[in-house]
Amino acid sequence: MSLSTENRAAISAPIPTAIVAKPAAEPGYQVIRRNGAVTPFDGAKIAVALTKAFLAVEGNSAAASRRVHDIVAGLTEQIVAGLTRRADSGRSFHIEDIQDQVELALMRGEHHKVARAYVLYREKRAQERAEASSAAQAPEAPALRMKLADGTLVALDGARLAALITESCVGLEGVSPDAVRIEAHRNLYDGIRPDELALAPILAARTLIEREPNYAKVSARLLLDKLRREALSFTTGRPDQATQGEMPARYADYFRAYVATGIANERIDPELGRFDLARLASALLPERDLQFDYLGLQTLYDRYFLHVGGTRFELPQAFFMRVAMGLALREIDREARAIEFYDLLSSFDFMASTPTLFNAGTPRPQLSSCFLTTVPDDLDGIFNSIKDNALLAKYSGGLGNDWSRVRGLGAHIKGTNGESQGIVPFLKVANDTAIAVNQGGKRKGAVCAYLETWHMDIEEFLDLRKNTGDDRRRTHDMNTANWVPDLFMQRLADDAQWTLFSPDETPDLHDLVGPAFKAAYEAHEARAARGELKVFKQVRAADLWRRMLTLLFETGHPWITFKDPCNIRSPQGHVGVVHSSNLCTEITLNTSNDEVAVCNLGSVNLLAHVTREGLDHARLRRTVTTAMRMLDNVIDINFYTIPEARRSNLRHRPVGLGIMGFQDALQALRLPYASDAAVRFADESMEAVSFHTIAASVDLAKERGRYPSFEGSLWSKGLLPIDSVERLAEARGGLDLDRSSTLDWESLRARVIRIGMRNSNTMAIAPTATISNICGVSQSIEPSYQNLFAKSNMSGDFTVVNAALVRDLKQRGLWDEVMVSDLKYFDGSLSAIDRVPDDLKALYATAFEIDSAWLIEAAARRQKWIDQSQSLNLYIANPSGRKLDELYRLAWRRGLKTTYYLRSRSATHVEKSTLKGTDGKLNAVSSGPVTAAPIVVNPDAAWGQACSVDNPDCEACQ
Repeated sequence: MSLSTENRAAISAPIPTAIVAKPAAEPGYQVIRRNGAVTPFDGAKIAVALTKAFLAVEGNSAAASRRVHDIVAGLTEQIVAGLTRRADSGRSFHIEDIQDQVELALMRGEHHKVARAYVLYREKRAQERAEASSAAQAPEAPALRMKLADGTLVALDGARLAALITESCVGLEGVSPDAVRIEAHRNLYDGIRPDELALAPILAARTLIEREPNYAKVSARLLLDKLRREALSFTTGRPDQATQGEMPARYADYFRAYVATGIANERIDPELGRFDLARLASALLPERDLQFDYLGLQTLYDRYFLHVGGTRFELPQAFFMRVAMGLALREIDREARAIEFYDLLSSFDFMASTPTLFNAGTPRPQLSSCFLTTVPDDLDGIFNSIKDNALLAKYSGGLGNDWSRVRGLGAHIKGTNGESQGIVPFLKVANDTAIAVNQGGKRKGAVCAYLETWHMDIEEFLDLRKNTGDDRRRTHDMNTANWVPDLFMQRLADDAQWTLFSPDETPDLHDLVGPAFKAAYEAHEARAARGELKVFKQVRAADLWRRMLTLLFETGHPWITFKDPCNIRSPQGHVGVVHSSNLCTEITLNTSNDEVAVCNLGSVNLLAHVTREGLDHARLRRTVTTAMRMLDNVIDINFYTIPEARRSNLRHRPVGLGIMGFQDALQALRLPYASDAAVRFADESMEAVSFHTIAASVDLAKERGRYPSFEGSLWSKGLLPIDSVERLAEARGGLDLDRSSTLDWESLRARVIRIGMRNSNTMAIAPTATISNICGVSQSIEPSYQNLFAKSNMSGDFTVVNAALVRDLKQRGLWDEVMVSDLKYFDGSLSAIDRVPDDLKALYATAFEIDSAWLIEAAARRQKWIDQSQSLNLYIANPSGRKLDELYRLAWRRGLKTTYYLRSRSATHVEKSTLKGTDGKLNAVSSGPVTAAPIVVNPDAAWGQACSVDNPDCEACQ
């Protein structure tokens, strides 16, 4: 489609001023013209441009004019507000930025024909300007100056800027230094500040990412220049800078100064200064700074790198070495181990969890990811638990609280001869505590409350996240999860009644599972029928289930998790009970009054361990062996904020090795997610991870000794995770799950019995959202959200393009401006783009195009190998009660232990514009606050909302 001559003329023609909305010029703001001139910003000119675009498409009738007037007024107000809100690094806009916002507003308002005409007009004018420029000798641009902090004007070093951009493009296919340079110069003006000058090429490269994914690496390399200037200047105490090419000669001296600076400013543990720093510095690999995509490096800058007063002094390879040194503190040859750990982290083959990256090698090394507690049924115990939440969350721990012991609404209180208000008022306090303790601003304090389905307060618990009702009985910031026993699912299948109890009258139910729970539960029902219980209620199981699913979709909570498989398959059932999972539903560890469960996480980058032929077992074994040593070291080095956590962690020594980049690995192997082959790969890959992980723990036990509570565990009886599947099948009377295996489990089983295990639990698949961003791979076991979209997180909004898809489209001659436009129009989906071949549509199908039953089938194959659980998000494009019912019943039948978020589409999807100026905060390298995107209702759904997949406040999105 091309813009007609008539439409082009209409857009260019003068229009009656009576129909143009004319807001006043915006005082204090200025526009940078294409020739570098600066003029005052005037919102009325936006209204004129919008009006011309509408009239060009809709005609010039009186009726059209009246309609256009109203639409233009509203759009202009939105655009002006958006521009001024984004002007956080200066009060200047380039003319192209303003036009980008006009285009964006048209698409958001669903004025697609007008937007298309406007886009084509812009492209036509750009071509005309380019032709005119090449036809005539352009006059020499005036020399630009930079204004320093003291107001001094100095010559802008254009030669260095050009050299920097050229260096940032070296070795990358499909990128052009000239394109970045031209785009960067649009944002330059006489008197520009140094911080704006540093930002200009970064923003320039970012605008090009949607057309060529390698510009994400260009953007990262340009950001590296700013980071180098900041870090080198801080550590040397004078203005300093270096190019990437100069860093091999600079990194060693910088590293020694960095450690000294960190110790002096109490950001680094003084013990790190006692390492052989020259030996470690010689092992640094500066070229690995070039691996980052922009999203990964910006995330590290905003949230991970050490700083003093907001000034970062930690470069990427120093960061990885600091973490490695922190994990090697108690090794015999700690320099050798630090280098080994550094090499694994900096290669992106494995990445430690966020708390470990935050705090390793610092004076307060709280390195653990997850803490699980059980709340007692007394006032002292309840408030001590809330206090423990605050202490655990302070240093970046995610929390799971079991509230099933606390008596229900209406239960008798002996001390006051009154009636209990139930768990909800206390949950409100816990919710507010999580808000107050926000982990030093690095990420929100996060907690998940668990409640068993038989608890008297379960119906009020389901309502906690609703936006209606008494706000004093709502917890808008706390995650919630159902802890569902098998007996409930069996009653549901039989369409039977279900009885709710208060735990003060039925305390034994809390610790019982399987047949023992069934016997006790039925005995309590008989007691209730005889009038021996004061507080109970009968409901139809199907009615309660329907309400659970309805609230899950309407509010995103409570999640559905299953008590019996978590306990029956637990290696540690001989010393306790699993009463809940954690914040992200992948941890299944025992809790009691004396023990707060702790887990230490890290994830293998699966993409780095596959070739076109399949898994690279040798590389995977090396990675897992080193990673397990690192995770085991966390237990001894860790800073424990409460004694119950230390006692539990040292006694059982659990760790959780997981995976990420599963979708990327499938695409590298050319396997569509929705296929039997992908399910088989999920089985094969997790079997390999499980085998090597258990073997590594046995090796550590041989070197360091068994964990103290090993005797009596399933491990000690030779029952590995694959064997515990039969225990669940026996308890249920059968289990519909493939039990096949391919590796030599008999010999490994014999070693486990003979030598023992170093760790009571070894595997858990966490969400990995942030560390996946760092490594530039897909999150955890998730399918791709979209192939082109704007991702929101605490560092801002970022354009994300599926680089593998772009490579495939290029090979088939299909990657062009039209494909970019089509991807944006169809929300990152290929399914409606006719010219894309079917094999690519299947391979790059997005999360909402894949039946979630495939996710469950793949998860079930993984679960048989995992001694803990996995964070499993489910995606519903067009939800219905029947679909949700079938999905969650399937998860239970397949023996899954837990599920995580139920995801729906947002009301607005991909930004249907050029994305220039929308793919991040204008202040791209600040760590200021980011406005949270709301959880929005799927406009196609008839009955509510689930968690929006692009909600930056959601833990899984971080």
